[in-house]
Amino acid sequence: MLGNRIRDLRKERGLTLRQLAARIEVTPGLLSQIENGATDPSLTTIRKLAGAFGTSLAEMFSDDAPAVHVTRPGHRPQLRRSNGHLLYDRLTPGRGDLEVLLGQLAPGEATCDEPWGHASTECALVLEGTITVEVGGGTYTLDKGESVTFDSRLPHRYVNTGNRPAEFVVSVTPPNP
Repeated sequence: MLGNRIRDLRKERGLTLRQLAARIEVTPGLLSQIENGATDPSLTTIRKLAGAFGTSLAEMFSDDAPAVHVTRPGHRPQLRRSNGHLLYDRLTPGRGDLEVLLGQLAPGEATCDEPWGHASTECALVLEGTITVEVGGGTYTLDKGESVTFDSRLPHRYVNTGNRPAEFVVSVTPPNP
């Protein structure tokens, strides 16, 4: 689905594979593989694509969402870091009003290298392990069952500062890159 959406957006904007690849600093071969569904793009690549298309991260996943949407483990769209590690399972369809993600981080991993912001409100709930949320220059350590809500225009990121894998749910409204 995502590969088709990327191809459609690229063609709507009159871009060739080579032109778009140059804009987002990937090879045309990788972009072709993404469009054909042979490989999944990293979250960093999806963000770059959204920027190149002048759209939001949510728009990259937009689809004709049903009135009732069920997801099951092992069958959810996934977002990965550029190193290939799983970052998020998408729990909601691309309707543009709400994004809910199931995040997983190994000890020492972070959702991104540096905190960054986007125009939304964000809420995270820790399901397992310990997550440190860096937001607006502050640091908030959350254990299982604890949550945080913040204006995600403030630069932020999630870091697993514990010694075991962490799992957490992130809700973002409205979804933005």
